[in-house]
Amino acid sequence: MGVRNYLITGVSGSGKTAVCTELQRRSYHAIHGDRELAYQGDPKTGIPTEGRPHEHSATFISEHHIWDVERVKALVANRDEAVTFFCGGSMNSAKFIDLFDGVFILEVDFDTMNRRIAERVAVDPSDWGGKPAEREVTARSFQTREGIPKEGITIDAAAPLARVVDEIVRQSNAKITR
Repeated sequence: MGVRNYLITGVSGSGKTAVCTELQRRSYHAIHGDRELAYQGDPKTGIPTEGRPHEHSATFISEHHIWDVERVKALVANRDEAVTFFCGGSMNSAKFIDLFDGVFILEVDFDTMNRRIAERVAVDPSDWGGKPAEREVTARSFQTREGIPKEGITIDAAAPLARVVDEIVRQSNAKITR
């Protein structure tokens, strides 16, 4: 969707959704990847797991949270926008990460992550992190950094949201062209 495309990712509770919403509020083209591109599927093949017999554990759900690679490729190929931010996490990001001009990794400390998850679950108990098993998976993911790209620009996402977004915009040299 953009002449330049950036991935914004991080662990659960790092602020991916909030950053995406703020970018949109500021009139940047931003895609909520976890809402618009994600599904449950095999990270290697992309084959959906829906309708197949499998365990529905928090670990399985986390390990099979992937993005539609062909859709990501199509969105990146569209040059209608000067810049597009793809926000979210995906266990198959290695299949499309090379399409991006840059990657921003939102970093938070363990307490901030847990506080943010508790705040969103208080609003919607069905959101990820509402069950003890989901919190355990999230804590493990925080420690192992599974699913987080090895390289990228680290952003201190424990800072106030406006400052986090300002830094992403500055580092990407994004300009609104609408």
